[in-house]
Amino acid sequence: MSYAQRLVVPVTTAADGSATAYSEVLTGKLSQIRYVKTDFDNGVGFTITAEATGETLWAEAAVNASATRAPRQATHSTAGVAALYAAAGTAVNDKIALANDRVKIVIAAGGNVKSGVFHFVIE
Repeated sequence: MSYAQRLVVPVTTAADGSATAYSEVLTGKLSQIRYVKTDFDNGVGFTITAEATGETLWAEAAVNASATRAPRQATHSTAGVAALYAAAGTAVNDKIALANDRVKIVIAAGGNVKSGVFHFVIE
């Protein structure tokens, strides 16, 4: 039986439209990120990373509505070569693992004291 956990992080911007927020410490594979728009300005930008490694989990500019993303990363062979479905084919992607890490959310152009909520589903 698999187990999934939802972590919810509300974020409110400063007067200049920026914000930085963090999740609690978590461990598992990131299944999806759900952004729920409260009143961030249209055109808000997100840079969401793993705090310890700086690995990008979601980076997108000009977001205007609630959205769900299921970020994945490229996989590699033990020789460090990109894993492909077929020679010169499509990359094989997999969920991103986080181990005793926090998710860092950086907001740009969110508007003067505006807010939104991020839901992280971890397996």
